[in-house]
Amino acid sequence: MGDTFKRTHMCGTLRASDIGSEVILKGWVQKNRSLGSLIFCDIRDKTGITQVVFNDDVPEALFAEAGRLRSEYVVGIKGVVKERESKNSDLPTGDIEVFASGLIIYSEAETPPIYIKDDDDVSENLRLKYRFLDLRKSKMQRNLAFRHEITKATREFFDSEGFCDVETPMLNKPTPEGARDYIIPSRVNPGHFYALPQSPQLFKQILMVAGIDRYYQIVRCFRDEDLRADRQPEFTQIDLEMSFVDIDDVIEIQEKFLTHLFAKVMKAEIKTPFPRYSYQEAMDRFGSDKPDTRFGFELKCINETVKDSEFLVFTNAIREGGDVRGINFEGCSEKFSRKDIDKLQDYVKTYGAKGLAWIRVGETECTSSIGKFFDQKQLRVITEIYSGKPGDLILIVADKKSIVYDSLGHLRREIASRLGMLDDTKYDFLWVVDFPLYEYSEEDGRYYAMHHPFTSPKLEDIPLLDTEPQNVKAQAYDIVLNGVELGGGSIRIHDRNLQKKMFQVLGLSDEEALSKFGFLLDAFKYGTPPHGGLAYGLDRLAMLLAGEDSIREVIAFPKNQNAICMMSGAPGFISEDQLIELSIKSTANLEKEHQQDS
Repeated sequence: MGDTFKRTHMCGTLRASDIGSEVILKGWVQKNRSLGSLIFCDIRDKTGITQVVFNDDVPEALFAEAGRLRSEYVVGIKGVVKERESKNSDLPTGDIEVFASGLIIYSEAETPPIYIKDDDDVSENLRLKYRFLDLRKSKMQRNLAFRHEITKATREFFDSEGFCDVETPMLNKPTPEGARDYIIPSRVNPGHFYALPQSPQLFKQILMVAGIDRYYQIVRCFRDEDLRADRQPEFTQIDLEMSFVDIDDVIEIQEKFLTHLFAKVMKAEIKTPFPRYSYQEAMDRFGSDKPDTRFGFELKCINETVKDSEFLVFTNAIREGGDVRGINFEGCSEKFSRKDIDKLQDYVKTYGAKGLAWIRVGETECTSSIGKFFDQKQLRVITEIYSGKPGDLILIVADKKSIVYDSLGHLRREIASRLGMLDDTKYDFLWVVDFPLYEYSEEDGRYYAMHHPFTSPKLEDIPLLDTEPQNVKAQAYDIVLNGVELGGGSIRIHDRNLQKKMFQVLGLSDEEALSKFGFLLDAFKYGTPPHGGLAYGLDRLAMLLAGEDSIREVIAFPKNQNAICMMSGAPGFISEDQLIELSIKSTANLEKEHQQDS
């Protein structure tokens, strides 16, 4: 038998203009309160809440049924919209209420283990365990709807620009480059394994060889790596590739896309073109290859000034190929006590720095933690490099270049945050370009691709591949917003011989390269257009634009920091029979069985 109540309105859509209308609402009971002859019941769905009133004019049986409603019961309500006597300006529906004349209870609910309200202060693991309840919260409903708006605007744009949405395989050949793969055993090919894709990189390049010309995909990717607030074992990319393009072409269409996205989703106008910084300029000025430029506090190097000083911390760092750099935090001398600076010293130590030198600029003289090694004249020379004025605080780190950049890069943003300088209504986009093609690992004694091994070197640097690979620049680019990398990409290698050379520098023999990437190299034999692309992290983009601190707030069913789904219990053990069928012997399963037997 069909439902006699057919929903006419969503709970959050009723307004004063609906007064006098008969409506049928369906949703969950937010709360129910009885005042003797009146029962007030708040009904909630994804659009909001409407207050429903049962009075003693309704049949006794209906009034009694309303009296037993409890939080999270699922109900249908029939009634007439009336003007609310005691209006609630905090609710969009606060000018009206529905006087009920009918009620259906579709299902009852036990007392929920978490409250269905945005400010319910419970542990994240409890929220994730009861995610089906957590997702009922208005904030989570908004976040998922907001993410939907981003994907919808993305599809609208790339469809209009002639991109073709093409799905690429989930079951791939393992290629041990970059992060660890998630591995899936093949039942029909014993001893063989698939890998879940870390990205569609090889397949989207194959699509360019195939003549697709412009490809995009909103695609799931997988990486078996340690987690943090903005990382999950499975994540989503806005992935794209274009043929017959150079860096300027890719950047131009991405700026056009972001302009469209922000107009549609954020109702905000952004200025293009975005500034471009070389990788080295970004590191030298901001200590980061994803700099936040909403505020100043730029790094400056004082190697030449202090290289012959008596302060061994500085001179040893320079002698060993490191740097002495600092930041002038203008007007901050009085804002940070000695105790505060000690805490900042502990902060930079988490990024590898051994300490933090400081100089307070005064009207007539400077005070400094390195004052016994530098006289007032020398301190003044240093402060002049930083354009120091009375009231300024200069903080300096000396160490390996990577540590100096990392510690000061994080320090400038930490202090800006403490000073309330991170304006979330301001959108500072920029591109970082001219990355090194390779990075050298002292530990492994070899070069690694800084982006991935299919990134093209700058054409003028190709002769350096044999002699000075450390000086080769890549045709790579990252898009950054307010200190967060939204995405990155590159112009790809399309010449088979250049691709082989790239593999050689990375220490891959021809046999290894063919074993891992043979199908790409094979495709390159048959006419490959110049091509390039980019991928955005959709989860990170949604997190940033929604004003959240963790991507778990914009993902429906995320894993926790141990890569566990608290709701479903994944991952789990499988039976011995399943393992045998897959030709696998699990030492973990044997260990578990041994523990159970003992």
